[in-house]
Amino acid sequence: MRNLLFAFAACLMALIPAGAQTPDPTKVKMFGDRFKPLEWSEMSKEQQTMITNLVTGERGTTTGPFNALLRSPEMGDIAQKLGAQVRFHSELPEDLKEMAILITARHWTAQYEWIAHRRLAETAKLKPAIIAAIREGKRPQGMTADEQTIYNFVTELLKTSQVSDATFAAMKTTFGERRVVNLVGLIGYYGMVSMLLNVDRYPIPDGSKPELKPLQ
Repeated sequence: MRNLLFAFAACLMALIPAGAQTPDPTKVKMFGDRFKPLEWSEMSKEQQTMITNLVTGERGTTTGPFNALLRSPEMGDIAQKLGAQVRFHSELPEDLKEMAILITARHWTAQYEWIAHRRLAETAKLKPAIIAAIREGKRPQGMTADEQTIYNFVTELLKTSQVSDATFAAMKTTFGERRVVNLVGLIGYYGMVSMLLNVDRYPIPDGSKPELKPLQ
């Protein structure tokens, strides 16, 4: 039994990349504008708990809305866990997930969110023409059937606060009820993120310029 336990432990260690270290939450650097970036020493116990859970979780970074969310750390901790769930476990293909996030960021003209996820969408091989059309607030041409299903659902929900029977049926038939709910959660979460970033006037990455113009 002892040899078996040693072998199991060795397998676990082999899965950890060489040199990998657990992030130190006491050394995180926060960013913000209207919400003052907080240092670890300025945080309450609840705020420190939120940051610890954030940097040791799947996200591993504090960029984005989390400095603002520290003002309500109990909600913020729940929000970051929801964010990890919808981002890393949506069960949608990566390109379609990033497409939905881009549509949401475009809807809110959330500059930081757009830049961050435009880069992720490019990595996920979402077609440049689709990204460009979404940026301009236009319906992309040449979409696949799956891309059309996602685009129709997300844009209809954001623009009208409803989805038609045909749009719902197409989403359900293609992706199943579980992914319908996951997609709504994704839109809702990134809508909240976009609003928080806009309220904070969160700074875009160094060296970047705003990419979204106001929609007519």
